Amino acid sequence: MDISPGDYVVHIDHGIGKYKGMVNLTVKGVKQDYLLIEYAQGDKLYVPVDQFDLVHKYIGIKDKTPKIYRLGGVSWGKAKGKAKRSIQKLARELYNLYVARKEIRGFAFSKDNNWQQELEMSFPFEETYDQLQALSEVKADMEIVKPMERLVCGDVGYGKTEIAIRAAFKAVLDGKQVAILAPTTILVQQHYDTFRERMNPFPINIDMLSRFRTKQEQKKVIEELEEGKVDIIIGTHRLIQNDIRFKDLGLLIVDEEQRFGVLHKERIKKLKESIDSLTLTATPIPRTLHMSLIGVRDLSVINTPPEDRFPIATYICKRDDKMISDAIRRELDREGQIFFVHNRVRSIQKIARDLNRLFPQARIGIAHGQMAEEQLEDIMIDFLEKKYDILVCTTIIEIGLDIPNVNTIIIDDAHKFGLSQLYQLRGRVGRTDRRAYAYFLYPSYRSISDTAKKRLQAIKEFSELGSGFKLAMRDLEIRGAGNLLGKEQHGSVGEVGFNLYCRLLEEAIKELREEEEGKEKKEDITPVIDIKIDAYIPGGYIPDLKQRVLIYKKLAEIKDLEDLERAKEELRDRYGIYPQELRNLFEIIYLKIFLRKLGIGSLVVKEKKLIIRYLQNDKIKAKLSRLPSFYQQRLIKEEHRLSGISKIDLSGIKSSEILKFLKEFVMHLAK
Repeated sequence: MDISPGDYVVHIDHGIGKYKGMVNLTVKGVKQDYLLIEYAQGDKLYVPVDQFDLVHKYIGIKDKTPKIYRLGGVSWGKAKGKAKRSIQKLARELYNLYVARKEIRGFAFSKDNNWQQELEMSFPFEETYDQLQALSEVKADMEIVKPMERLVCGDVGYGKTEIAIRAAFKAVLDGKQVAILAPTTILVQQHYDTFRERMNPFPINIDMLSRFRTKQEQKKVIEELEEGKVDIIIGTHRLIQNDIRFKDLGLLIVDEEQRFGVLHKERIKKLKESIDSLTLTATPIPRTLHMSLIGVRDLSVINTPPEDRFPIATYICKRDDKMISDAIRRELDREGQIFFVHNRVRSIQKIARDLNRLFPQARIGIAHGQMAEEQLEDIMIDFLEKKYDILVCTTIIEIGLDIPNVNTIIIDDAHKFGLSQLYQLRGRVGRTDRRAYAYFLYPSYRSISDTAKKRLQAIKEFSELGSGFKLAMRDLEIRGAGNLLGKEQHGSVGEVGFNLYCRLLEEAIKELREEEEGKEKKEDITPVIDIKIDAYIPGGYIPDLKQRVLIYKKLAEIKDLEDLERAKEELRDRYGIYPQELRNLFEIIYLKIFLRKLGIGSLVVKEKKLIIRYLQNDKIKAKLSRLPSFYQQRLIKEEHRLSGISKIDLSGIKSSEILKFLKEFVMHLAK
């Protein structure tokens, strides 16, 4: 829903149009915000705030402009129907995959005990809400017999490792072994140090397999692993080679799975067939993201930054020696270190010499993938220990380096990198409460492609904290979603857009599940409340239009009281005490939660009458007959017989008290 005026959007009932912004209109004496969508031949649709969940950003086929529909025509219904039919086949395949996963029996871990609580209380930072939410989802998955397959997506430094530590500890307490797989030797070393430090007070044996271990040491670790003497093993792809055997592996944790090759991924897949698995990533690749969005893989997103963390100041600029010089001098003056990323090994020495001429006093190191691994690791460790001020390097630093003293990164020829790569590189800085800077350099704006321009614009746009997941979605948008799903589904994605495609696919899978489990199919209703009351977010309360749209979208998707209370708390915390119009909006959302449960489609106040439309005739009629006499007397009897409609007389009730009356009435019905 991260939309700007001019973007293509999809309304589930009316099709693809162009978003023209948000307008505040007074209709029949009531003020409200509306999304304005323009359709073919100048048709306009005003979408009220409580229906924002019906609108999504259009993500389709790369470089292909979507068809804009007319309002009220039949062509959108046909396009949606055609897409739905083509989705059925894929839904069946995915459902079979879901059933196969469900039938595999794994191990149900025990509930948390005192040691688990002790470890968690020793965490030196305060957990963010998202971190706690992700942790409770991981634990819930581990405590059931179905093998867990969860993806935890969160920015660098947002606490994914702590979730892995707690999950690993939980597994070890039940006598199971844990394998942690990381793409680089240095990241393995960092995880090894972190896990040992956190679990130091407990009798847990943690070891690692990497090039930092001699052949003899590796042999000993492998033997102890097979005997069950090692509880937690941390390693690179060495861990998934044929000579490695576990006594009783219960949990596999994979850090940045996309960094492993196809062959390694196949081995990982084989390893995690009947055990719990947890994958950690900052920017999921589109295919993984897609599997999570349609529910084949469970997903937890950590969006909340830790306290005292600043967004990284991001600059997209033409390559200029003065700018490079100023950026480096600023960092050296505050005794910080710098990454200078130049991804061509052939000319990396020249870059280092140029920087040496500019800064003769600076100590400059060089790191690239063609170096011997031992030499590369020595340079990285020296840089970590502040023996160098500037590290001129290739993308070798992309994964897993946590060096808090590096707070400036300069990326040469940034237009040649992928979006996820740019994001990962920027994530190497800004790991402390010190302001960090990222400079993305290009030769000249005219010489770079439109796709590269879009990537650079996206990295600039998503410079706020916690943008990894949004950025993965934008990457999906730039590349086009069609190629993810094969040729058969390509057309369907183009016709209805990726978001609606996922929604239709999810519905189809849900229907298959209900059919298989013999459940009665429930019609999911979106209740409508039509009363003369101002219910919106005033511009003075949240001045930023984009934020207002995002919050409306969030509010429209609320389905239970817990989510409503959380949203209210978040808004009060961020923007202060809410105005009356927003209070009214909260009351309407509150009512809708109960109407959905009751099966009531709408409450409309018209000419001093409350018109109630509902689906389950007998159920609602029985509830109406049990209402207190105050409401019984107001039931309009002659129309009470009409199928699915009842009316209540509102005469004598002031306009200002209608909302209060409705709330009390719905509460009585819900009892």
